[in-house]
Amino acid sequence: MKLQCDVEVVNRMLPSFGMKNRGKGARAVLSIGKHSDKSTQRTSVCMLVCTAKDRAGSKYKLKDNVEKFFTWFVEEGKATVRLKEPAIDICLSKADANSLKSFLSAARLADRGSDSSSLPLATLTPVRARDVEKPKKKLTIVSKKDYPLTSSFPYSLEQLQVSYCKLSRVDMRMLSLKGLRKLDLSNNHIKKLPATIGDLGCLAELILHNNQLESFSEALCLSTLQRTLQHLDLSQNRLRGLPSQFCQLRELVNLKLDDNKLQWLPFRVGLLSKLRFLSAAHNQLALLPGDFRRLSLENLDLFGNPFTPPNPLDHSIHLTFPLSLQELASRAVVNLRVPYGPQHLPAHLCRDLEVSKACGCGRACVSFFIQTAVSMNLHRVSHTVVLVDDMGGTEAPMQQHFCSLSCYSEFLDNCLQRAGR
Repeated sequence: MKLQCDVEVVNRMLPSFGMKNRGKGARAVLSIGKHSDKSTQRTSVCMLVCTAKDRAGSKYKLKDNVEKFFTWFVEEGKATVRLKEPAIDICLSKADANSLKSFLSAARLADRGSDSSSLPLATLTPVRARDVEKPKKKLTIVSKKDYPLTSSFPYSLEQLQVSYCKLSRVDMRMLSLKGLRKLDLSNNHIKKLPATIGDLGCLAELILHNNQLESFSEALCLSTLQRTLQHLDLSQNRLRGLPSQFCQLRELVNLKLDDNKLQWLPFRVGLLSKLRFLSAAHNQLALLPGDFRRLSLENLDLFGNPFTPPNPLDHSIHLTFPLSLQELASRAVVNLRVPYGPQHLPAHLCRDLEVSKACGCGRACVSFFIQTAVSMNLHRVSHTVVLVDDMGGTEAPMQQHFCSLSCYSEFLDNCLQRAGR
């Protein structure tokens, strides 16, 4: 039974001599196992504490020798074992919570004097140097020959880069690294992302540049990534679109979508209120969603998309007279900001409300509207704009919706007045 954690051994007698403990823990490996006393030929169960400075370790007898276990913060990977002889406290921290619980259970059994033959314990031996090294925070692998096939990734990793390794899928061992903040899997052959990436509760940066991704799943958009993901690089893949739920990733600051096959951006992209850097160059975008005007960016790159100058007279009409009761009710829910959810409405109605459109008059339209396109100068949404085309343009066509014929007529009148000037 072994446990890797930080350990501080506190001598309870030092204060009586006017002395203080160091107050600083060291990386260590704790083992519970059998120790044979050569002089008495007896075998006892002991705890061995090994550090980088003392790899042979210090042994402490456990049977009837534990005064108390302090486990108030065991869920945080912290605990203290107070021994009777010598009068020390073994303070444990930065341990895996589940491993710590198992270790303390074994220590309790040894303290109670359980038959050592009934416990699966090995003979205590010194540890290897790498077992007591400082926890590794960063690991970079850029060659297939360096990729670990038999060993696991260091549990303490916060940054992991695995590139040029020809990975066709995400290694599930990576998904057990609960402290991971940055995951770089660029320049591989990954075609699909597992939904369990969303279980990495600290992940702030995900780099998937130059893979073979064809989709970004709804499950990832609705996972804990909603609260943590700030930087996402999906450039040079095979994406044709992103799900409407993508806009739930509201902590995004930097989004790279270059060199895909995107035909549209998420309809409610304006919900990404923290987004500051957006790059979607060299895609198949013909039109930007109307919600795009709500963005507030520092840098925007849409170069190399097949934008065409819009004609406000080209329009599509999706209206009935009179409007259906469902449409009227849906518009009321959006306009009055009535809270709703799957516990209140059928799922298909919730989906319709999530993609409601905003008319120029400020009112909403859901399933019935008039759609056209207008030109917008991208400097309205971004401080710095990469030119849209080789002609030096910074204008791009954007969807515009109208809730009624009167709103559309007013819009056309305004267009004619501007043209007359």
